[in-house]
Amino acid sequence: MRFIHCADIHLDSPLRGLELYDGAPVAEMRDATRRAFANVVDLAIERTADCVLIAGDIFDGDWPDFNTGLHFAAQLRRLAAADIRVFLCYGNHDAVSKLTRSVPLPQNVFSFPASRPATQVVEELGVAIHGQSFASEAVRSDLASAYPAPRNGLLNIGLLHTALSGREGHQPYAPTTAQRLADKGYDYWALGHVHKREIVRETPWIVFPGNTQGRHARETGAKGCMVVEAEPLLGIRSVEFVATDVARWHQLVIDIAPLASADDLHAAVQTAVRSLQAAAEERLLAIRLTLAGSGPLHRQLVADREALRAQLAASVGEASAGRAWLEKVRVRVTAPLDLERLAGRDDPIGVLIRSLDSLAAEPATLQSLAAAVLADLDQKLPPDLRGADGGWVLDSPAALADALAAARERLLAVIAAEDTR
Repeated sequence: MRFIHCADIHLDSPLRGLELYDGAPVAEMRDATRRAFANVVDLAIERTADCVLIAGDIFDGDWPDFNTGLHFAAQLRRLAAADIRVFLCYGNHDAVSKLTRSVPLPQNVFSFPASRPATQVVEELGVAIHGQSFASEAVRSDLASAYPAPRNGLLNIGLLHTALSGREGHQPYAPTTAQRLADKGYDYWALGHVHKREIVRETPWIVFPGNTQGRHARETGAKGCMVVEAEPLLGIRSVEFVATDVARWHQLVIDIAPLASADDLHAAVQTAVRSLQAAAEERLLAIRLTLAGSGPLHRQLVADREALRAQLAASVGEASAGRAWLEKVRVRVTAPLDLERLAGRDDPIGVLIRSLDSLAAEPATLQSLAAAVLADLDQKLPPDLRGADGGWVLDSPAALADALAAARERLLAVIAAEDTR
């Protein structure tokens, strides 16, 4: 038999904040999660899969309207027309208690209940699929511990939304361990929740396929699903990753040390973008660019960041024929100065550098200093630019550290210019 294992589709994920970036391909990115799931369906039909397993977080939360559910049902009908079964469970984002709307799903679909683990046996395929949905968002218990024993003579698959014993960036929901899953005696554990693809182990197979479409700059690289070949008595024969994403995020770092001019910088960026675009094939490529290191370009890079971003965006667009988009530029360069010597000086420059270093080392002091200055500005910003929904949190430790680092480098650029006179 052959099955597709996918998870974390996050249909119609809002991708908040795209409108803040000039030139962002908003329409393409907003449609990306739908198109990625359509690619999963295309793959299942093309490979004549027997079934598709979806390990939770099909939706990003409660639907804003019925269009999200209708689109999902339409894709499932395509699978039904190809005689492909679907087995799914719901995770923390689409837990049963969070979804207030619903539409009828085709008869080829089985949704695992949230009240208890359940087993679906497909005799003609020789497979038993065990699973359970989330009843609420924050599931703190080990759901897998109550999963039933394997069915003898069948291929046994566990469908579970979990962070196992913990994964960076993910809530520790439905906690368990790889060893506990292995002890169940199943042939394959189809996991969801963790957006980074990971084969936890192969005996038995315990697999996170990652999400089907990267949604922001922290979800880099190819995203997709697993195609699994198996036999009831022989177990798992092969597990193959297949990309389904339509847009790909990448974090690109350019060291400025060997670059003598702006032309050198643009050439280096364009060379890297062409390589990335070739690897991404026809996909839209979203790039977060970090300029790092120390070199003669330091003063030019920190002087006018708005102009720098515009110029680099033009270079990225030219190198990719418009298929790559510069999401953000981070300037992490350091001034070509003997900072230890300067900090030791008994003059205003020494005092300034020591004060900046002290603030960088004491986030609480920096936050206290910034609080009064930023309070009025934060209140005047529109709601879309404030808070945790993708906006700017002006007094967050990360934002303040970035602002301090930028101010420091601009001051050091002026000092470096004076030193060379």
